[in-house]
Amino acid sequence: MEVTAIFSRYDTNMPSVLFVCVHNAGRSQMAAGFMTALSGGKVEVLSAGSAPKDSINPIAVEAMNEVGIDIANNVPKVLTTEAVQQSDVVITMGCGDTCPFFPGKRYEDWVLDDPAGQGIESVRVIRDEIKSRVEALLKEII
Repeated sequence: MEVTAIFSRYDTNMPSVLFVCVHNAGRSQMAAGFMTALSGGKVEVLSAGSAPKDSINPIAVEAMNEVGIDIANNVPKVLTTEAVQQSDVVITMGCGDTCPFFPGKRYEDWVLDDPAGQGIESVRVIRDEIKSRVEALLKEII
C-alpha cells in the first residue's frame, strides 16, 4: 500500500512552472495566482524573487482581487537553485541574468512593467497582460 502511494507521487506528468521577478511582490505573484486559478490543479506553481520584498505589493493584491484571485496571504520567497531545478518551465520577468540556467528547462523572459509604485490603472494593464500570457502558456503545457 505504501509503495503504491510513493510510486504514484513520482508517476505524475504534472508540469511545474516557476515565475521569477526581482521582488516576488507583484508580477510573479500575479502570474502564479493566475496559473494556480486557471490550471485547475494541473500545474505545480512556484514563484520567487532574486531580491524579495517583505510583503506582496498591495496594489497587485487589489488588482487580483478585482478578478476574484486572492494573493494577499502569499509571502515573497528568495529564488533558489532547487526551485529552478524542480521546474519544467521558468518564466523570468526582469531578472533573467540572476536566474540559474539548467539544460533541458524551458526558459522565457516576459518583458512586463514592474507594478511597484504604480497606481491601480497601470497595474490592471500589467495584470491583464500577465493573464493572457499565462493562458497562452497553459495551452502549451497541459
